[in-house]
Amino acid sequence: MSFEIIIPFLKPIAHLLASRTISEIMVNPDNSVWIEEKGQIQRLPDIQFDDGALQTGLEVIANRFGKKLDADSPILNLRLPDGSRLAAMIPPVVNPRPLVTIRRFTAKDFKLDDLIRVEMLTEEQAEILTDAVRAGQNILIAGGTASGKSTLLGTLADAIPDHERILLIEDTAELHIRKPHVVSAESQTDTHHSRITFDDVLRAILRHHPDRIIVGEVRGAEALTLLDATNTGHRGTLATIHASSAEEAIRRLASLAIRSAANLQLNVAEEDVRRGIDLIVYISRHQGRRHVQQVLSIRN
Repeated sequence: MSFEIIIPFLKPIAHLLASRTISEIMVNPDNSVWIEEKGQIQRLPDIQFDDGALQTGLEVIANRFGKKLDADSPILNLRLPDGSRLAAMIPPVVNPRPLVTIRRFTAKDFKLDDLIRVEMLTEEQAEILTDAVRAGQNILIAGGTASGKSTLLGTLADAIPDHERILLIEDTAELHIRKPHVVSAESQTDTHHSRITFDDVLRAILRHHPDRIIVGEVRGAEALTLLDATNTGHRGTLATIHASSAEEAIRRLASLAIRSAANLQLNVAEEDVRRGIDLIVYISRHQGRRHVQQVLSIRN
């Protein structure tokens, strides 16, 4: 599916989607349009959608991607053909009009040297992390929304040897892994098809001889499956998680794991994290600047 198929349904913001400097486009339920560019958020008062046009366009886009968007399924997440991520909600969840956020995937060609150049991480941190990836260490990348977790993961994956088989699992496909042997799988929880959860996909993918497992974002029951995998011989895992610090990432991963294991205690789950994960990278974001604040070695 070409990007041009989507443009007619997002026509008022088509020129924004073509920009290489705009990182986020936001359309609020009051019909106001906002962008984030070079770390600064601003409103564009001259841009708006006609009444009903945005919701109609979103419904058509969802259908063309095999997904549902209606009053019974009012939340949509998908990847656009250029790699950007679209998230939308429609009434009755929001009112009176849809809420849309498009995160532009402007960093798909970034290399580690580029991240050093923009001071997202230091040369020393880059060397530590590259060596860890090559050595097959399990790495968890933590940070807030839009902190650059996926960008860093994609660049670190460049250090994976070319002969290794990489199995990539995402809720909404957005990662760009520049390796010859990559198999990508996506959960199916808001489509016209049977409900296949993120955890279902992770469990299934483990049966397909992965040398490396890359998990786009850990956010639910898959945390327990991931911990089981990292503690039973699966090496070289890369994953991201929402957390406010490296230590908080340990607690966050453990708390997600115990939600799907009635007899698992939090302290035991935290020990599983410390045994299964080698490094936690915490990325902070302040006034539009993203940088690696901490690289924590936690393996006991």
